[in-house]
Amino acid sequence: MKFMTVATFALSVAAAPVFADGHATGDAAEGEKVFRKCKSCHMIETADGDAIQKGGKTGPNLYGIYQRTPGGYEGFDKYGDSLAAVAETGAVPDGWDEANFVEYVADPKKWLERVLDDKARSKMQFRLRDEDDAKNLWAYLVSVGPSS
Repeated sequence: MKFMTVATFALSVAAAPVFADGHATGDAAEGEKVFRKCKSCHMIETADGDAIQKGGKTGPNLYGIYQRTPGGYEGFDKYGDSLAAVAETGAVPDGWDEANFVEYVADPKKWLERVLDDKARSKMQFRLRDEDDAKNLWAYLVSVGPSS
């Protein structure tokens, strides 16, 4: 019994980097592959302008998304009214986290309706319904973001 406890602990310590500093439960390496689906609309670029992932500008830059206010990325003015309202009202006070992100990418309209009201709409038409893919994507985004 003691061996199993020690072995379980050792495995959890060895797997810690996969969990993106405790902010994500997915696999960042797999998430990088999933990001290919997002590149047509989103990029990942540091504040200094260094491209981590080149991509489109239809959607906001996803660098530093962890704990960022949904709909509140400075310099991005293409948010839909509902997502902008999330930022304005402070409806998600702790910002993006894994649970909100996974729910949002599965169905942005449904997430906005839950957070705001049943009249909320989303400009993001893409859906990432596979929960593991969404968790892996989140882990990747957190892993390439600024240290927190």
